Amino acid sequence: MLDATSSYKPTGSRSSPYETGQSIVPETTRRADRLPGNRYGNRPTMKDVAARAGVGLKTVSRVVNGEPGVTPDTERRVQEAIEALGFRRNDSARVLRKGRTASIGLVLEDLADPFYGPLSRAVEEVARAHGALLINGSSAEDPDREQELALALCARRVDGLVVIPAGDDHRYLEPEIRAGVATVFVDRPAGRIDADVVLSDNYGGARDGVAHLIAHGHRRIGFIGDMPRIHTAAERLRGYRAAMRDAGITVEERWMSLGATNPERVRRAAQEMLSGPDPVTAVFTGNNRVTVTVIRVLAEQTRRVALVGFDDIELADLLQPGVTVVAQDAAALGRTAAERLFRQLDGTLLVPERIELPTRLVTRGSGELPPAD
Repeated sequence: MLDATSSYKPTGSRSSPYETGQSIVPETTRRADRLPGNRYGNRPTMKDVAARAGVGLKTVSRVVNGEPGVTPDTERRVQEAIEALGFRRNDSARVLRKGRTASIGLVLEDLADPFYGPLSRAVEEVARAHGALLINGSSAEDPDREQELALALCARRVDGLVVIPAGDDHRYLEPEIRAGVATVFVDRPAGRIDADVVLSDNYGGARDGVAHLIAHGHRRIGFIGDMPRIHTAAERLRGYRAAMRDAGITVEERWMSLGATNPERVRRAAQEMLSGPDPVTAVFTGNNRVTVTVIRVLAEQTRRVALVGFDDIELADLLQPGVTVVAQDAAALGRTAAERLFRQLDGTLLVPERIELPTRLVTRGSGELPPAD
């Protein structure tokens, strides 16, 4: 197993400005040409620019929007006023006049989860290609927080939503969808409404991963997954059961454990499966967070235990043995969902669809270990 620790130590003896009492305010904030009484949140307007440049509002508008009809000398004065005041054009009113805000919202489960990094990036790239800004937030797997966040984004008039749902009832979005907010669900389907959804083949991927362990001689195979109410966890458990059933193996209840993915709960579940007179000889883990904790538990075992995890994890190929995984393409999920969203906005999609992307088994060694007994 890999173990790395690091510590931070100061590299010099220079005193902090906070320790010496010296001023750390940049010179730019002391400029005498700032607006009188200027405060944070009180941004300069076109009216301020016009007053400073000695021109009318229409002239400032022409310069800001690159329109003709302004002499070079007047344009120079307006640009100097813009720079001196730090003026920035307010695009909100302009885009609202066009009926679009050029922004979309992304509601994730957990921004800290590595799985959502490439998914979010893919959504952002598609949005950028369409000239739109992405605003995202985390539901923390809380249905109430998901609803609050989604509706807050709608209140800010985003053109569309990409949602990784935490809850199982999304009727609260029906008025927003009727009002024209394009909506696509990803990774998990919507609850109690008909909407576009982009998923991975959770059932098939789990079935293939467990069948791989069975093909290498395992019969006592444990399954540790997420909360059973979550669609992905339920589908992966269903795939586990199907693979065992296809092989004629009767699953014992003590081989299965679903619940919170915190390390304490997962550790207890793994230790229980690995103890007793007939411990499991292999473990199939339901997601990347579970896999990481189980790797730590297996490192403490004196006997070899095979492992296949759903979701790839960082450095999986550098461990000994490397970790065999069922990999899903998070970037493809995000890209497909975002492209679907913009097709809705363009008016080319009318009927909601369910799109399921394939997974792939990546063999690295841990899933190919034979039973130790």
